[in-house]
Amino acid sequence: MPFDDRIETAISRAIRNGQAAPSPGKLASALQYTVTPGGARIRPKILLSVSAACGDDNPELANAAAAALELIHCASLVHDDLPCFDDADTRRGKPAVHRAFGEPLAVLTGDSLIIMAFSVLTHAAALDSARAIELLKVLAERTGMPNGICAGQGWESEEVIDLSAYHRAKTGALFIAATQMGAIAAGQDGEQWEDLGARIGEAFQVADDLRDALYDEETLGKPAGQDDLHGRPNAVAELGVAGAIRRMKDILSGAISSIPKCPGEAMLAKMVNAQAEMLTPIKWRAGQASHIPGE
Repeated sequence: MPFDDRIETAISRAIRNGQAAPSPGKLASALQYTVTPGGARIRPKILLSVSAACGDDNPELANAAAAALELIHCASLVHDDLPCFDDADTRRGKPAVHRAFGEPLAVLTGDSLIIMAFSVLTHAAALDSARAIELLKVLAERTGMPNGICAGQGWESEEVIDLSAYHRAKTGALFIAATQMGAIAAGQDGEQWEDLGARIGEAFQVADDLRDALYDEETLGKPAGQDDLHGRPNAVAELGVAGAIRRMKDILSGAISSIPKCPGEAMLAKMVNAQAEMLTPIKWRAGQASHIPGE
């Protein structure tokens, strides 16, 4: 079954379980609203790619891991958009959850999705308890403090920001989780996959800085110019557009070099190259970055 189908089936199953009667109807609707449309599903696709590269000997466990990871990501978007953080009106081309359902239900939606993610993995323990425990451990570490996405959001409230720690937690954490959980789901050691996830996450952070600076709200499906608005450090301000694109491609080249030895090593290298092409802003994909005036 294609990765897209595996991911959507697993997420849909989790949402249906969360909507089982009796349950509050508005919150049940908000859960579905949050995960659809699903965006690119980059993190779960990376997870399944790593699992496939490592043999994918327990695909149902890998599917559960992919769904759990994406549910955490979706929860983080709901919370990021709240007025107390980014105060964003749109997400994925439609009203943000707090605009569609109100702030109280948005908070509960994010919380519910986080709990749902861990519930998915506890139920998957019947498939392989030892692997499921390791999956739970990684997901918890990359969600909370001190190295997860909660820490990443927390850095924005500090007067002095450790930029490396900030980016690694806010953006890199779930990519590290993706590579490590993919390996674990296939029965491999997750530790050796951390570097690959960190490098992919760093590249995505630079790409996100580029999108925020170059695209409009209609193209992004969410508010643009947020880095400047909130005074956040970003690669475009530091390096310029051309420099940021070069930086992103350098990071992804390093990511390819960091892929651990595995049966699907060549396949993963192609996946990373494909991500580089996808992440590069359309206007500069043909190597035009070096000709940008003023850069």
